[in-house]
Amino acid sequence: MPGNNALNVNTDAVNNANAEIKITVRGSDWYWAVTAIMMVATIAFAGMAYTKPRQHRLFHYITAAITMVASIAYFSMASGLGWTGIAVQYQRSDPRVAGVYREIFYVRYIDWVITTPLLLMDLLLTAGMPWPTIMYTILIDEIMIVTGLAGALVRTSYKWGYFVFGCVALAFIVYVLAWEARKHANAMGRDIGRTFLICGSWTAFLWCLYPIAWGVSEGGNVIAPDSEAVFYGILDVMAKPVFGALLIWGHRNIDPAALGLHIHDYDEKDAQFNGKHGAGPVGMNNGGVVNNETTATPVTQTV
Repeated sequence: MPGNNALNVNTDAVNNANAEIKITVRGSDWYWAVTAIMMVATIAFAGMAYTKPRQHRLFHYITAAITMVASIAYFSMASGLGWTGIAVQYQRSDPRVAGVYREIFYVRYIDWVITTPLLLMDLLLTAGMPWPTIMYTILIDEIMIVTGLAGALVRTSYKWGYFVFGCVALAFIVYVLAWEARKHANAMGRDIGRTFLICGSWTAFLWCLYPIAWGVSEGGNVIAPDSEAVFYGILDVMAKPVFGALLIWGHRNIDPAALGLHIHDYDEKDAQFNGKHGAGPVGMNNGGVVNNETTATPVTQTV
């Protein structure tokens, strides 16, 4: 039977330059395994959404989107794609990391720039946080990811400046999760507070390990790309499929309306509308037709 031939089809040359420090077939095999985990999780989360009313599927959809994007990123890395060679700052004598150019998987950061805001959406919506706080926290998160990528693509010691910017951004996010969002979730109710405590603590702990992985791989060229694959892969499996399972389980008895998420279905008889067709503006009902003119009577909205 044919084995994993991806690295033979997609070689270690990019823009006529070769990376001596690169993944082997074992690293590619591991990436394929993580791809499978992400795909199975996506199917599971999306399938579970259809066991719920459409108004209760928001967290299933967000969580399925996280693992779906991750599965594409891991497919790319398993195939030996989505990387560029960057000269290392520290040249090592260890044969596993010896050389000048190291594979840097920029596709990993494309994954993170999409999925980490979705992870924060899952958490901060669970806590019922106000939208300004959610949007600002997501902005800080994007800064964290972009500075991580920028640092990974720099060969000089200036990469550590980007590393510091990213760590400061991470510290702010951990503060929001550990303090502001936790207090807000506890005030929303026991089930909400417990679900956020589990998922928020899990995420904050795991995210604090990513700078260590960056420092010994893209940053310091200490561990081999295969070891980098295992380090990041375990973190991503814990931070995405496992996180998603914990979150969906925690939401099993939580009505999105309790979080301030009033989602209206297209066939729902909502108090804001009078009839399916010919309804007046939101917040108004059709009071009738007098002298060919439609009159509208204000109604009280119950939110």
